[in-house]
Amino acid sequence: MELVEYILYIGYALLVIGTLGTVIGPKVDNPLIRMLNVEVPTIGVCFIFLAYDETLALMTFIAVNAVLSLILVRAVILNAEYEENE
Repeated sequence: MELVEYILYIGYALLVIGTLGTVIGPKVDNPLIRMLNVEVPTIGVCFIFLAYDETLALMTFIAVNAVLSLILVRAVILNAEYEENE
């Protein structure tokens, strides 16, 4: 097999394992840990895009995911602060 096929299969494996880990994995009650668990399938999707040589899709996905991660972390922090004040 070529390197591209290995990258594709690793991407599929990360996507499936990461999704299962997010749904039934450890500490799924903690929103920050759950968000970090979502990053594993994200890397899998990036590998799949990379294997299909979808450069524009890969760059767009990485850029949107970086911004979305920052927004979600801030939302989790604000939610925790809001719950402490009540």
